[in-house]
Amino acid sequence: MNGDPKISIVLTVVEGGAYVRDFLRDVAAFENPPPLEVIVPYDDSIAEIAAYAGEFPDVIFLPLGKIVPKRPITSEAGKHELYDRRRSAGLAAATGDIIGILEDRGRPQKDWARVVVRLYAETGKNVIGGAIECKEPAPLLNWSFYCTDFGRYGRPFDSGPADWVSDVNLSYSRKALDETRHLWKDRYHEPIVHWYLIGRGEELWLSNELVVHHQRPPTTFRQLVPERFGWGRLFGELRVRDMTEPKRWALIFASPIIAPLLWFRHFRIQSSKGRGGRYLRALPFVIILSSAWMLGEITGYITKRN
Repeated sequence: MNGDPKISIVLTVVEGGAYVRDFLRDVAAFENPPPLEVIVPYDDSIAEIAAYAGEFPDVIFLPLGKIVPKRPITSEAGKHELYDRRRSAGLAAATGDIIGILEDRGRPQKDWARVVVRLYAETGKNVIGGAIECKEPAPLLNWSFYCTDFGRYGRPFDSGPADWVSDVNLSYSRKALDETRHLWKDRYHEPIVHWYLIGRGEELWLSNELVVHHQRPPTTFRQLVPERFGWGRLFGELRVRDMTEPKRWALIFASPIIAPLLWFRHFRIQSSKGRGGRYLRALPFVIILSSAWMLGEITGYITKRN
């Protein structure tokens, strides 16, 4: 429609392959979209992504060459660094008035782009995140991962101000993106960007109308436990990066209560959404996954790497 803001969508490649193709097909099928720019950053480790350029000639496939992460590329920390650097390159290349970050495992609803335009016009906010639904049917272990990572974003919930929004379904105004460029120019970290904006008086907004459906291939504990540990460690490192030493040590000593608090919080959230029974069936899996996260977060507090 005439006068609509331009939307840039930065796709984070996590699974790759058919997940990228299916995501791009979903975007191509958006209902009544505003002007769109879709950017797919890729490095040499996923160079096969470029093969989709012929099928999607309007998509910008952004080659990044070889990226050597600080930690081994086979480790969860190394993989996460690749995701972070792909996102930062995509954000730097985006020219839209509104910039969305989505993941190839998150399938956006057909009205995603149109809802984004309306929400920015209605709310006047500069950071808007959305709902993350678990694509069903999901094996219980997959749902346990979803619960521990994205459970708070599952509908139903009331739209409004939020302490957290996820980079699996996230958008920024051009203003917010430009103001935080110094934070994400090399490596995008969602918590760092959002803590900065909140510190400057910005309000994060979470909408139950902006929806993606998360789908992950059937997984195993062998895959999930190192991932939960690695991502928990990264969060811990980020959280204490600029923290005073007394506060950091207070967190370290208080850390053993993290996992039980998470178990209770997840139960409360899922019960409020009518999924308390499913949560109890998944509880043994949740305990293992959240304990791995807790150990990683404590390690991050102790190592405090930048």
